[in-house]
Amino acid sequence: MSDNYVIVSGATGDMPQSIIEEYGIHVIPMTVRVGEQDYLYHPDEKELTCKDFYAKLSSGAESVTTQITPIVFKDVFEKYCKEGKDVLYIAFSSGLSGTVNSARLVAQELSEEYPECKVVCIDSLCASIGEGYLVYLAGKLRKEGKSFDEVVSFVEENRTRVCHWFTVDDLIHLKRGGRLNSLEAVVGTALKIKPVLSIDREGKLTVVSKVRGTKRGMEYLMERLVSDGIDTTNQTVMVGHADAPDVAEQLKEQLLSAGLVKDVIISNVGPIIGTHVGSGMFALTFLGENYKF
Repeated sequence: MSDNYVIVSGATGDMPQSIIEEYGIHVIPMTVRVGEQDYLYHPDEKELTCKDFYAKLSSGAESVTTQITPIVFKDVFEKYCKEGKDVLYIAFSSGLSGTVNSARLVAQELSEEYPECKVVCIDSLCASIGEGYLVYLAGKLRKEGKSFDEVVSFVEENRTRVCHWFTVDDLIHLKRGGRLNSLEAVVGTALKIKPVLSIDREGKLTVVSKVRGTKRGMEYLMERLVSDGIDTTNQTVMVGHADAPDVAEQLKEQLLSAGLVKDVIISNVGPIIGTHVGSGMFALTFLGENYKF
């Protein structure tokens, strides 16, 4: 593993703790307020577990999140600059948050204070496990010994090849958080109709279709893998879920039994993204020719 640089991401990436540890990724914890209580969400769930978070949502609690502050970015980035390491920060989509802009301002400041240190901030144009998947692929390259510049080039070249497909039980959380503007996409939950969403080339959420029931939702995601994926039988893909572990396991089993992919990583969708999608969401992310809506 190349030790002269570090890959940094935020808790919006929803990567499993095992992946974070294996590839030495620095994940910045983020604050979520649930009811009247503030929590700092870490991927190892040491302060707030996903199970407890979704239980609170189910009991009627409302939650809000905050962006990573410039002060936090400077603390993290500068720590590595002082150690003589370059920093690659892979950010949550600019189509959904201004986080990357704050990071870039800090990077510019540090470039003047530490001219020998590279701090590169890349807008992933991805969210949740899509963002996490891109970070995971970058981490794999770092572990294989690829240079800082090689990994930066890979991320820049492949961020728009990350295909995001997911369903939610309803759009209330996304609308309340300002992630969707159109009112026409509201779907009646009584009919068990699930909106299917993706992320466009500008990193913004788009309602693509509607399906009836969880089974059809899983089938739709698999169909997108077949139609949009490139060489998927050699890919390890990522399945994410918001308090829907059984669905995630079923989707994994179907992907593997059909021989569509090499392997599947399952990850919890944590409170930062869970605030905006609610429980019941499940997702599939892979590399392919994206945005054939």
